[in-house]
Amino acid sequence: MLGPVILAASRSDRMRRFISAAPGTKQVVDRFIAGENVDHVLPVVTASVEKGLELTLDVVGEDITTPAEAAAARDAYLELVGRLKDLGFGTKAEMSVKLSMFGQALEGGHELALANVRPVVEAAAAIGTTVTLDAEDHTTLDSMFAIHEELRKDFPQTGCVIQAYLFRTEDDARRLAAAGSRVRIVKGAYKEPASVAYQDKAEIDKAYVRIMKILMEGDGYPMIGSHDPRLVAIAQELGRQAGRKLDEYEFQMLYGIRSDEHVRLAAEGHRMRVYTAYGTDWYGYFMRRLAEKPANLLFFARSVLTKG
Repeated sequence: MLGPVILAASRSDRMRRFISAAPGTKQVVDRFIAGENVDHVLPVVTASVEKGLELTLDVVGEDITTPAEAAAARDAYLELVGRLKDLGFGTKAEMSVKLSMFGQALEGGHELALANVRPVVEAAAAIGTTVTLDAEDHTTLDSMFAIHEELRKDFPQTGCVIQAYLFRTEDDARRLAAAGSRVRIVKGAYKEPASVAYQDKAEIDKAYVRIMKILMEGDGYPMIGSHDPRLVAIAQELGRQAGRKLDEYEFQMLYGIRSDEHVRLAAEGHRMRVYTAYGTDWYGYFMRRLAEKPANLLFFARSVLTKG
């Protein structure tokens, strides 16, 4: 299985240097990363909204080692909010954040991450949009959920992410599927041990369906993060069975992957949100995209060989 090997490489500084220097890397990175800065990404936002799509924007970067870097990450999101305000797209362009960017792994990280993310959530609410807290590895989740609960006291529209491959997630889904909640379900893209997570793809898919059913039958707002046509079809059927209208849940897919499917689902009347990442610290995000799908890795290998 190449996926675990790639995920391990995502934590290697040596591999970071090698991949970053490879001749074909930029071509592949450009497929998944919408640009290096906010000026690059805003035209993507506008073009996507004009196609009937919605977006969630992620300023990539996870290797935060100082409080100053965490504050810089906060400021990058505040700059994004300011620029989105001028576009006036409201909830058509929301934001996704990783609490590791806001200092979660540093000393006193829980309080630091909460202090840094709160002004971003507040600023987003002021322009009519919101923020979703991304899930990271399992050791960070209790902190993430606690911050999510705290933020929802003042900003109940704040969303969070759950990961189907973790054993705990069905219980998390039951707790979160309450009125007013916004919950994105994904399969999971971190290297997790067998003690906490399913390792077999078929078992992960089964768990994903069980969790979707919990969310669809709950009182919250499900956000289905998958490119798998079979899971998309199952989500549509579960939505029908639960009596949900098409605007009472949404699909989310990654920028650069199955773009034709984004447009097709939007044309059918579904809310279709594209997870759009930008920034210069792209390595960890990029490696998880390679690990998720062998075709992405093959595309990268061909690009390197062609440019070499």
